[in-house]
Amino acid sequence: MTPTPETTPTPRPAATPPRPSLSVVSHAATPAGTGHGSNAALLARRASAVPRGVGSAAPVFAAYAENAELWDVEGRRYIDFVGGIAVLNTGHRHPRVVAAAKAQEDLYTHTSFQVVQYEPYVALAERLNALAPGDRSKKTLLVTTGAEAVENAVKIARAFTGRPGVIAFTGSYHGRTLLTLGLTGKISPYKKDVGPFPSDIFRAPFPNARDGITVQDALIALRNLMLTDAQPERIAAIIIEPVLGEGGYTPVPTEMLQALREICDTHGILLIADEIQSGFGRTGAWFAIEHSGVVPDLITVAKSMAGGYPIAGVIGRADVMDAMAPGGLGGTYGGNPVACAAALAAIDAIEEEGLLARSTAIGAHFKDRLAQIGAEAAPDRVWDIRGLGGMVAIEFATDMASGAPDADLTKRLVAHALQRGLILLSCGLHGNAVRIMVPLTASDALIDEGLAIFAEALAVAVAE
Repeated sequence: MTPTPETTPTPRPAATPPRPSLSVVSHAATPAGTGHGSNAALLARRASAVPRGVGSAAPVFAAYAENAELWDVEGRRYIDFVGGIAVLNTGHRHPRVVAAAKAQEDLYTHTSFQVVQYEPYVALAERLNALAPGDRSKKTLLVTTGAEAVENAVKIARAFTGRPGVIAFTGSYHGRTLLTLGLTGKISPYKKDVGPFPSDIFRAPFPNARDGITVQDALIALRNLMLTDAQPERIAAIIIEPVLGEGGYTPVPTEMLQALREICDTHGILLIADEIQSGFGRTGAWFAIEHSGVVPDLITVAKSMAGGYPIAGVIGRADVMDAMAPGGLGGTYGGNPVACAAALAAIDAIEEEGLLARSTAIGAHFKDRLAQIGAEAAPDRVWDIRGLGGMVAIEFATDMASGAPDADLTKRLVAHALQRGLILLSCGLHGNAVRIMVPLTASDALIDEGLAIFAEALAVAVAE
């Protein structure tokens, strides 16, 4: 893969190995909270201090990171194909993002926008309104997490329509709060043992070739749902990820999104695009739904919006966003000024470094190489390679005849890759796909180095 001059990222500082102070130090010899220690020692401390419900994919602790590389507390280097779960489209510690955050820290770090307002909140809202698809006037609410953004989108939709119901889809992931768990279409591990969930949430099938569900099948089921359980006049919104995230990195077919827009328009329902994982260049466009030409009423955003700083938001039609009375929206930390400054810088970096086009180039390269790797290392185990732009997944089956999901092979692949210095993460209802979320600023050489590790790890995993 050789990017054109327009897609070649601006040169970044060379990655720096861990500093001497990050060497192994016993916890007893250092002040509380300042030592690093070994991965094993930190895992033992974690086991005593952190609930087991907080899962971690890699049993290592970060000490330093730069662009698409990370070093653990023992000084071992990793290539990062996960990017903090699609948070680091601009890479770890992008110089422009870090500089903007530090400059804001020198002025003020918090006032609560509900008490004393500040310009970075307004500037970021203006920027997001301009980036979001559609010609209608838009407004933006800033919050802190993706789940909080989804909660607020539903709240706004209910206030605007005067209706309670929400329709979501199988395989979807919308967050871990009680309402967003109700919307999320996967039980384990998110919804297990924590119900009951809020009422007036309905589930429609997602069009999925693996399960033999065509767009026509999904639409028939949705219309039947509206005849049997989800009375259209009581539905406030339909929420959908334009590309399933946790559900397997499966893009929604354009005809499905177009049909949803038509159904929403017919019944006065709002269409919410959950772009928390697919937004800010991950698919080669600012928002994944842009590939379809469909304009949603509300968009939820988070993750890569601020290059690693915690911030989220809801962008929507101005008339819809103004449905709530003053005081009905907000939160103590919502739209933190440091995160707003980082987000403005991250958006600048995406624009000026050509990362949308870079995402498209990266995605094409990954699909080509993963197909080659699969043909060589696992010719009868790669069920599918799919995605939009740099949002790519490879799915594994026990064999091509049955197509039975192979979560065990996927787990072994992820483990062997980590042992060899590559961070991967699985996804899908059955846990049998690996998703690619590498920073869009990663060099060709680093990506190919990571893919070579992927190939080796897959060969070993298949042989076991």
